[in-house]
Amino acid sequence: MNDGRCCCFPGAASVVFFPAAWSCERSAGEDFLKRPRETRLGRGGNALAASVDTLTHPPCLAAPLRPGSQRRKRMKGIKKSLTEEYLYLELSQQIGGYIFPLHTSVTLFLLSYCDCKIFKVCLVLTTESTDVSLLRSVLSKDVEIHITSRQELPPVVQNCRLPAVVERPDNFCRAGLAVVLRHIIQKSYESDPSKKEILELLGFKKTCLKACAEVSQWTRLCELTIPVAIENFLRESSDQPPTIPAEILELEKKLSEPVRVHNDDKLRRQKLKQQKAAGSGPSLAKEKTKSKVHRLETSEAVDSSSASLELQVALSKLLVQEESAPANREPSHIRKTKASDLPPLEHVFAEGLYFTLADIVLLPCIHHFLVIICKKLPEKLVEFPLLAAWYRRIQEVPRVKTAASQCGIQFLHLPELQTSSNEWHPNLDEVPCVEEQNDSSFIGGPRPTMTKLMEKGIEVMFSPHPCPTWTLDWNTLPAAVSPKEGKMSSDRALRKQQQLNNLVYVVTNQAKPGDRIVDFCSGGGHVGIVLAHMLPSCQVILIENKELSLIRAKKRSDELGLSNIWFIQANMEYFTGIFNIGVALHACGVATDMVIEHCIKTRASFVTCPCCYGFIQNTSKFKFPKSEQFKKTLSYKEHMILCRFADQTAVQLPPQRRLIGKQCMCLVDLDRARAAEERGYSVQVISMEPESCSPKNNMIVGVPV
Repeated sequence: MNDGRCCCFPGAASVVFFPAAWSCERSAGEDFLKRPRETRLGRGGNALAASVDTLTHPPCLAAPLRPGSQRRKRMKGIKKSLTEEYLYLELSQQIGGYIFPLHTSVTLFLLSYCDCKIFKVCLVLTTESTDVSLLRSVLSKDVEIHITSRQELPPVVQNCRLPAVVERPDNFCRAGLAVVLRHIIQKSYESDPSKKEILELLGFKKTCLKACAEVSQWTRLCELTIPVAIENFLRESSDQPPTIPAEILELEKKLSEPVRVHNDDKLRRQKLKQQKAAGSGPSLAKEKTKSKVHRLETSEAVDSSSASLELQVALSKLLVQEESAPANREPSHIRKTKASDLPPLEHVFAEGLYFTLADIVLLPCIHHFLVIICKKLPEKLVEFPLLAAWYRRIQEVPRVKTAASQCGIQFLHLPELQTSSNEWHPNLDEVPCVEEQNDSSFIGGPRPTMTKLMEKGIEVMFSPHPCPTWTLDWNTLPAAVSPKEGKMSSDRALRKQQQLNNLVYVVTNQAKPGDRIVDFCSGGGHVGIVLAHMLPSCQVILIENKELSLIRAKKRSDELGLSNIWFIQANMEYFTGIFNIGVALHACGVATDMVIEHCIKTRASFVTCPCCYGFIQNTSKFKFPKSEQFKKTLSYKEHMILCRFADQTAVQLPPQRRLIGKQCMCLVDLDRARAAEERGYSVQVISMEPESCSPKNNMIVGVPV
C-alpha cells in the first residue's frame, strides 16, 4: 500500500488508498474499427490516478495531490483562454455498486468517454451520513474528484438542481443533465478540435436533447423518466422482486419504430437495392385504417446484407468518414419506387443510425437494469430483444468499453434474442384528446366558441392599464441597457423599448429592496438587464436554455458592471430557488404556463407577456382549458380553436381578422387568469400600451392574495 495515494474522506470510518496508476489499455472490442487517430486515446499507456480531496469552499480548494509536472502535462493542449469551471454532482446514496442519482453516473461516464480533464469535479453530499469510502470502485479513475456539501456551494448553484457547472466569478451557471452534458461535449471539443467524433454526439444540427423535457417526450424519457424509473427499480430489487418499469417498455417500443433521418429516402433506396440484389425484397404490409395509421410489419428473417446497411452508415459516422457515394446511378426500378413502398430503416442506436448523447445517457441506466434482470428475472430478458441488441452494439463503439471500465461498469455478455414482428402504434398520449376527436357537439371556428362562452357570462374584458403613458428615459440610460445594442433593426428596437416600458413599470411598482426577481425565458436579457440596472437593491436572475443568448446577456451586463445579476442556463424546472417576482416577455406556448406555475408554487407575483398561442397543447403537466370555469364550458378541441386563432394578429392581416385574434388572445389568457385565481391569486389581463408595440401585447399580472 506504500505506492498508493492516501485520501481521507470527511466522516469516513477508514482511509482509502488509490493506486498511483490505473491501466487504461484499449479493449479488444475496439480493434476491429482500426481508428486512424487511436494513438491520442492513450495517455502513455496509463491513466493518471484519481485523487479525491476534501473541499471546503471552491475558492479554497485543497491543493490537488497530482504532482506538478503531471498536472502541466494534463493541461497541455488546452486553450489558455478557457475559463476554469467547477462541475457539481450530487451524491445522495450508494446501494451495491450504484451511485444515486443516476444523473451523476451518467455525467462521470461522459467525462471518461470524452477524456475530459478541464473541469474541477465536486461531489456534493446530500447527507452527512453518506458513506464515500465505497466510491473507489464506481468513480472514474482518471478524473480528479473533490467532496463538498450543499451548504458550501456557490449561492447560484444552491438555487439549482444538480448536476451544475459554474464559471468564475460564480454568476454564470449551467444546470440540468442535458444542458451540462451538452456543455461538457462542447468544452471537450474546444480543448481539442481534432476530436470531431465527440462533437458528433450532439447529433444532426447539434440538437440532441436540446429541447426541454416539457415539450419533447424524447428528452423527458432520456433525461428524467428513465433515470428515475431505474433508480426506483434498483431500490425495489434490493428487498423484493422488482416490477419492470413502464419507461423501459416504452424504450423497447421506440427502438422498434422506423428510423427517420434527414436523408432517409436515399438510404432506404440503397437498402431496397441491397435487398433486391440479395433476392429478398422487403416484406411490408400497409393497412389503412379510419384513423389513417399505417402498420409496418418487417419480416422475421431479413438477409444479413440488407440488414447491415444501417450498421455500415453508423460505423462510417463513428470513424468520422464521409459516406461513400454510390459509383453508379440507382437502377430505374429503384428510383421509381414510391417512398411508401421503401423498406424502413432500423435502429442501430437510440436515436436511429448514429451514436449520440442519448446513448451516453441511457447506457449506465440500461446496464444497471439488465444486471438486475439477469440476476433476478432472467426469464424476462426475452421481452427486450431490441434493447439487448442495442446494449451489445454500443459496446462496439470506440472508447465505450474503456470509459465503462473506468467507471466501474462491467459489461454483460447477452445472447442474441429472436426479434418478433413489431407493430407500430401511435402513443395515445402523443395524440391530444383522442376521446374528443369525434365530439358531435363541436362547431368549428372561433365565433361559435366565443358565443358559447358569452352565454356562460365569459366575455372579452381587459383590466385598465395602470399607467399607459409611463416610459423609461432611454436617452439617459447607458447604451448597454437599451435593446438597440442588440442585433435588431431600429424599428424593432423601438417596439422592444415600448414592451419593456410596460413590464418594467409593473415590476418596479411591486419590487421591494432585497427582493429576488427572476426573468424566465430571458433570451438576450432585455428585461432582466433593465431591471438589474433600475433596481440595484434587488437580485435579478436570468434563466434561459439557449447558451448563446445568455452569453450575449452576460456580455452586456459586464459592460454595465452589474453585480446584482445571475445567469442560469437551464430549463426552468431545474431552478429551485425562492424568489419574489417572476417575469417573462414572450414566453412561447406552454412556457408561459410553466412560468405561472413556477411562480404559484413559490407564492411569487408574476408579470408575463404570452406568445405563440398556436403552440399551446396538452402536456404531461398541463391540460387545457386550465380553469374550472372554462372546463365546464369548452372542450379541449374548442379551446385549441381559440389558441390557433389567437395567433391571427399580425399587422399585415385584415383589421377584422386581427380583432378576432385579439379577442381569442384575451379569452385564452382569461382562462390562465381564472386558473391562477382558483389557487389564491389576484390576476389582471392588461393590454400593453401602445398596442402597436407587438401583435402579442397582452400582460397577465398576478399577485398572491
